[in-house]
Amino acid sequence: MSEEQTMSAEAFQNQYFNEEGAQVAEGDMAYDLETGLLGEHEHEHEQFANLHAELAEAREQLVSIRDFIRFSVTQLRNYDVVVAQGTTDEFAEASAIVLHSLSLDWSANEQILDCRLTSSEKQLVLSLLEERIAERKPLSYLINLSYFCDLPFYVDERVLIPRSPIAELIRQQFHPYFEVNELAKPLGVDVNEQTSVFYDHGLDVKQLSQPERILDLCTGSGCIAIALATRFVDALVDAVDIDKGALEVAMVNVDHHDLGHQINVIESDLFAKIPAENQYELIVTNPPYVDAAIMADLPPEFLYEPEHALAAGQDGLDLVHRILFEAPDYLSPEGLLVCEVGDSEWALKQAYPDISFDWLKFARGGHGVFAMTYDELVANRELFAAYVQLLDSAQ
Repeated sequence: MSEEQTMSAEAFQNQYFNEEGAQVAEGDMAYDLETGLLGEHEHEHEQFANLHAELAEAREQLVSIRDFIRFSVTQLRNYDVVVAQGTTDEFAEASAIVLHSLSLDWSANEQILDCRLTSSEKQLVLSLLEERIAERKPLSYLINLSYFCDLPFYVDERVLIPRSPIAELIRQQFHPYFEVNELAKPLGVDVNEQTSVFYDHGLDVKQLSQPERILDLCTGSGCIAIALATRFVDALVDAVDIDKGALEVAMVNVDHHDLGHQINVIESDLFAKIPAENQYELIVTNPPYVDAAIMADLPPEFLYEPEHALAAGQDGLDLVHRILFEAPDYLSPEGLLVCEVGDSEWALKQAYPDISFDWLKFARGGHGVFAMTYDELVANRELFAAYVQLLDSAQ
């Protein structure tokens, strides 16, 4: 999307939400059984030889929403579509394709699943499904919509599609490190009608006052910053990224969620333009952390995402070393750093064998996220400095 095509928050609101708040499908793409669905796609490829016939058969024989979800799951699997950006569940992806096309909430009540589709509705569903299969383009980019912490976000190819197990921590307001209020959403099992259980992610039990200043480093679409602001409504949140295009997307989302009074969007190379005043009680960062080997073998879906938002050197830790070294200058003495490194967890352990990182556990899956206190960062600062020096000398 060029600068001329940059979407405003108002346009995002109008495109995806009607007066009742339900999603509105993007575009009325025509499905033509004789000439092909979208005209510009490269359907000549041999692997799609049967796709037209299968879609035509579906249009004629399938009836209900449930039918089309089941059919979409089958097609995603048959054509080896990689589902790994926002969800790893083909059923969730198929449901999103069908329900979004029908302007229905993605978590629609099961009672509607046996409702019949009109011919034009079938066209919309099959058009989007075919585009997803033929282009291997992530669904979130096709519809410019993704969800994180149950909140909607505008996304395009300037930013990564929101996905992080850190969402669990945000929902629980980082319990038990910080005190919680009524906005915290326990992830455990209800004990009874009065008592809820918070999931034990492995955070230290501190029960500190809720943070007043929060930093989201490498904010991208702004999804983490916005989710933080909705859970910590009295906190000021700085959302930082080096990429101007990403910050344009973040501003769309900040405006859409009407959080301009609470979130400050900053263009900065990590901490470079942030005053070192030990001002944050919480720093959350999901930086680029993909190593060179994985970057060289990414599936087609991931090639649509901005490379600079994924790649981080040979071992995936180029930015993480700098964050660990610099974070104590910006974190309060009782503050917490939460950092995601994904599959580079092993490399981080090898880089610092003498440090016992606090690797967090997640109720709904996920790994490669650690937490460090101010004291832990300061105690190991010489080790972090040594790696930063190595990075600087290699440049």
